[in-house]
Amino acid sequence: MKFELADRMKEYEEGIFQVLDEKKKELKARGKTVYNLSVGTPDFPPQDYVIQAVCKAAQKPENYKYSLGDLPELVAAVRSRFSHRYGVELKPEEITSVYGSQEGIAHIGFCLLNPGDEVLVPDPGYPIFSVGPALAGAKLSCYPLKEENGWLPDLEALSKEADRAKFMIVSYPMNPICKCAPKSFYERLIPWAKEHDLLIVHDNAYSDIIYDGREGISILSIPGAKECCVEFYSLSKSFDYTGARMGFLAGNAQVVQALKKLRSQIDYGTFLPVQYGAIAALNGPDEPVRIQRKEYQKRRDALCRGLSAIGWKVQDSEGTMFAWAKIPAPYGTDDVGFVMELMEKTGVLCTPGSSFGTLGKGYVRFAFVLPVEEIQKAVEAVRQSGIVTKEGERE
Repeated sequence: MKFELADRMKEYEEGIFQVLDEKKKELKARGKTVYNLSVGTPDFPPQDYVIQAVCKAAQKPENYKYSLGDLPELVAAVRSRFSHRYGVELKPEEITSVYGSQEGIAHIGFCLLNPGDEVLVPDPGYPIFSVGPALAGAKLSCYPLKEENGWLPDLEALSKEADRAKFMIVSYPMNPICKCAPKSFYERLIPWAKEHDLLIVHDNAYSDIIYDGREGISILSIPGAKECCVEFYSLSKSFDYTGARMGFLAGNAQVVQALKKLRSQIDYGTFLPVQYGAIAALNGPDEPVRIQRKEYQKRRDALCRGLSAIGWKVQDSEGTMFAWAKIPAPYGTDDVGFVMELMEKTGVLCTPGSSFGTLGKGYVRFAFVLPVEEIQKAVEAVRQSGIVTKEGERE
């Protein structure tokens, strides 16, 4: 039998990560060494005390019942983390869990939007920033992020769009462009949002993965932010709790409680052993997070500076576990074609920038998910292939 699918399904093609995965399997079947720097899944294990907390809780039969919400200890752990890490004091009603930031961003639009309402989303930007509001029937208004503007939105140029929009998605440090926003940007953003009666939805997944002494902040640390902002905070990258799917929405209580109410209609709460693991992570020491950040920076240096040394000028990533690079000039803006040729000639997998929006065309994204030694081998494979030369010309 053949069934007629919803019209919205016509908008979703096979994801680029599936395409890259098939190509990876093909290369491996041919005996080629593959350096997979495409998918941003941390290769570090969670801390032992986190794993032990999950295991201990999983041995108790009573923890297999519906949780029906967040444990008080979990809410307390989030409050403690925001207090000592960001200097932000949260009330219990200003916090709710989500199944990772991606799920939260996918659902928050259903609380705030009617069909046809407008939402400001970044271009380039992580795909769920657009997919989430679109699922709720929103009209997307893409705001450009350009290198000449320091990869920051031009707020003054967006005033008319801001007056029409229900909310604006902002994310720094940002995947895929790997840039941090100075505190002064947030200090301008908050009063601007209030002026336009605009909610700011801030995705803060990478504030612990920042380089060269930069400060990763919470937007909620800016005075007045709770009046017009909510922030998604994730345990995936800071604590390598990726597959457990544990994140939080914090900030404006009205919006937080709306998402909490919506989620109560579609699930019965996060599995209790997962909550206990999250409590252990949030209450744990900061030192493992700092050690991991240093390792990511070593990988950043090996990739960005290694490629620059062989003729492919790649700017140092400022934050996130990724690097963002303009493809060599001879390839124009054909980032997909370049990625496929790079894979074929070198075994190095990265992600075409066009999968992150129209302004990502002509760029690629690398993930720091291999040890330094493997990244160095990947750079050497690129050098030996001749796909990039000191003169920036194709072989």
